[in-house]
Amino acid sequence: MSRLPFFLTATALLAVGLRLSTAAQLHPAPILITVSPTGDDTASGAPGHPFRTLTRAQQEVRALNSTNDVTVQLADGIYRLDHPLLLRALDGGRNTHHVTWIAAPNAHPVLSGAIAITGWTLFDAKRQIYVANTPPGLNSRQLWVDDHLAPVASTELPRHDVAFTSLGITLRSSAPDVLADLQQAKLLEVRATGFFTERIAPVQRVSGRSLLMRQPAWDNNLWGYDTIEMPFHPELAHLYLANALPLLTQPGQWFLDPTHGKLYFRPPSGEDIHHLDVELPRLTVVVSVGGTLADPIHDLTFRGLRFSYTTWLGPSGPQGYASQQSGSFIAGHATAYPADPIATCARGCPAFESVRSDWAQMPAAIQVSAAFSVTFRDCIFAHLGQYALGIGNDADATLSGVGLATGDINITANVFTDLAGGAILAGGVRPDAHHPADPRQTNRALIIRSNRIRYVSLDYADNSAILSTYVTGAVILHNDISMVPYDAIDIGYGWGINDPGGNSNYRFRMRGYQWPQNRVYTTATTLRDVVVASNRIHDAKRLFHDGGAIYNLSASPHSLITENYIFDNHGQIALYLDEGSRFLTVRRNVVQDPTGEWLNINTVHSAYPLRISPDNTATDNWHDSSKTGGLWTNYQNDLILEDHLITNAVWPPEAQGVMKEAGIEPVFSPVAYGDAQPDPR
Repeated sequence: MSRLPFFLTATALLAVGLRLSTAAQLHPAPILITVSPTGDDTASGAPGHPFRTLTRAQQEVRALNSTNDVTVQLADGIYRLDHPLLLRALDGGRNTHHVTWIAAPNAHPVLSGAIAITGWTLFDAKRQIYVANTPPGLNSRQLWVDDHLAPVASTELPRHDVAFTSLGITLRSSAPDVLADLQQAKLLEVRATGFFTERIAPVQRVSGRSLLMRQPAWDNNLWGYDTIEMPFHPELAHLYLANALPLLTQPGQWFLDPTHGKLYFRPPSGEDIHHLDVELPRLTVVVSVGGTLADPIHDLTFRGLRFSYTTWLGPSGPQGYASQQSGSFIAGHATAYPADPIATCARGCPAFESVRSDWAQMPAAIQVSAAFSVTFRDCIFAHLGQYALGIGNDADATLSGVGLATGDINITANVFTDLAGGAILAGGVRPDAHHPADPRQTNRALIIRSNRIRYVSLDYADNSAILSTYVTGAVILHNDISMVPYDAIDIGYGWGINDPGGNSNYRFRMRGYQWPQNRVYTTATTLRDVVVASNRIHDAKRLFHDGGAIYNLSASPHSLITENYIFDNHGQIALYLDEGSRFLTVRRNVVQDPTGEWLNINTVHSAYPLRISPDNTATDNWHDSSKTGGLWTNYQNDLILEDHLITNAVWPPEAQGVMKEAGIEPVFSPVAYGDAQPDPR
């Protein structure tokens, strides 16, 4: 046993004791709150006596987080929420403390926005359709069966069989009458994919061989670019009729009648419907994290949780989904709407520019805004009905009503899979996002690192897997992204329109700045210092031909795209600097896709003298395709330097090093979940 020095007197011992006591008061031990689906909200919440609900745990956090670090530990099981978990400034760490929501050891808790559907009876033996009761009035655009997104009842409508009008769609006289059985369909909608957009327009009523469409969804889908009636490259476009019981003809399809509370489903061949887990979402948002500009929420961590089962009902309403790019869409009715949009504005027009500053964003299932020092680690985002995680989006896309204003957000070692929309939507698209009225609104310091993203954008195919718009200092690093219909990583927004001096193409040729709401800014946007590095991207660009596996829009000073490995890109564009791109360095990337276009820049050929996308450099990249797009010229100061074309399928050691190091860092190793398993290396 050690002995105290002889000179440590009783007085000294007392002084040491006082100091230790003071330190303990300043940094008391973290407090553990436990929750279980079988718990009791009248219990203490201490280990062995868990609460039952998350809201009861939230109340306890608020009583403790000003004086202690607090950990909320969730036991295994499903936490079925009948309303979103709303975490506000009072729910984060206070007075230098931290709050963590974490899975118990070896537990896999699920925060669910769905109800389980049971009680199936045979509805139509010939068509093998079953029916179950649902709460009357409950609507959903998604259904999950054994944790796979089920397709809604639909059929493809050949574009050559129809004519488009300002009122709707009419079958040509030579076309089969596919509308004969749909005359009483009340929830019917038209869905379309174009060159880079997914569009949804609800039907007002079926009249003979015509569809009369709801407004303003139909108007908004008729003008602009890649429109529903005149997509770029119509030979690549598709048109569907969806969401009516007569269309339920294929195994795995479903239809929901919310008015009468009936869900119809044809189980997959060979499956017993009574043994299937059928989850019907009832919430749009599972968790909303957001404070205010004056009092942001902060010091908050989520670890080891699964977020599942939401639906966004926006496209089912009169607005439909008039998508413009990556989940931004037009809503409302424009004052400057043209008299004949099909004739005058199906390829863009000055009037269309009047609404560009008012585009709305798809609300995410898990939302973070007016927040800093927030971390998601080792979580699973699966089976969600829109973008999974929204960071600093516009106010109209947030349940809290306060948008943007995020900093030090860390998204590390998570899994994103089986999503109706994209994985991560960061930043906004409206004026306060790129030129904030209050500096506190600026989104900054975002880290997206070592996440596994696979099998996303299943319903909203035009969603990027990761989109970071106007964010200062976004870092997108070491992610593994696969099986996506559109782009894997998109950075920037705005086509250069909001950059200093504006976009000359829109300023002089499109006359977009004739509208007072479209300012010619003299200062830079908040987009800068972005790094996209060491990502492993494969099996991207499965549907849309426009865009790129990695894609940039607008000026992004001091930004770098480096050491990414892109392969199996379906012969599409790998690295794409779109309109207004400026000040980017594309360096030491490997593109393995011999039939594709390894690099493209949109210099707007028709406006080439205006130098729309200058001052970019691609240097020291390796690729096995010789195809490039756009005009890489000294005049634009867009330069390809020290380039390496691989013609013999033998990659040099430096390129092999990039291939090996790209993707998820071994130190993180996100958990495997469902179909999102680690790819063999």
